[in-house]
Amino acid sequence: MGRSAGWNGFGRVIAVRSFVFNLVFYAWTAFMLVVCTPILAFDRRVTVRCQTFWAKGVLWSMRGIAGIALDVRGRENLGEAPVIVASKHQSAWDTLIWHVIVDDPAVVMKSELLRIPFYGWYSLKAGMIPIDRKGGAAAVKSMLRAARRAMERGQPIIIFPQGTRAAPGTRAPYRSGVAAIYRGLALPVVPVALNSGLFWPRRSLRRNPGTIVVEFLPPIGPGLERGRFLAELGERIEAATDALEFEASRTP
Repeated sequence: MGRSAGWNGFGRVIAVRSFVFNLVFYAWTAFMLVVCTPILAFDRRVTVRCQTFWAKGVLWSMRGIAGIALDVRGRENLGEAPVIVASKHQSAWDTLIWHVIVDDPAVVMKSELLRIPFYGWYSLKAGMIPIDRKGGAAAVKSMLRAARRAMERGQPIIIFPQGTRAAPGTRAPYRSGVAAIYRGLALPVVPVALNSGLFWPRRSLRRNPGTIVVEFLPPIGPGLERGRFLAELGERIEAATDALEFEASRTP
């Protein structure tokens, strides 16, 4: 009875902390979107600095309110930009935080997101890479052109090779978009494993305390055949992600 009551009490604490965090997160986001709007008239890097400041505020509130820390491992595997970073995708958190993990990222994102007021404006100004997932070969060519421009600016290119969120313990197929960028730009690809879905679950407002780990794995050099590349990328990311999820399950 006492143990059950203790767990119920712990659950209520998490619920309250999640509510407060979400309130602060959305208020902070709305505030930054409005206050930073004038910077859209200035140089692109000014917008990037504003996005970085916003993301740092998210990290601060995550830790201070929701009890979620961040541990970034394997930064040495990034090498020098430009590089392609192919990241596991478990949570909306994965799309929010890259500005505090790498410098000036160019994230491949669904083109429909660019139609969202404010959010889309900032994304375009910062040099994000839109992809129309239903646009076929023409959409891939457009994505490659945008990715090449980002490469020429020296930006690291972030792509979610599964194209959608996969909850912890589940797998989604690795799509051809990452192979197209890999072949088209002839850059090394750095796989990334993470466990964010355990702490910032998809389709949920609950925020579970703990440590989100983002792990950069050794790069895959350019030149592999498409099928071999996708198999190698998937095997590395899934194995490392499984290990991070197991590690989290063993942490008190």
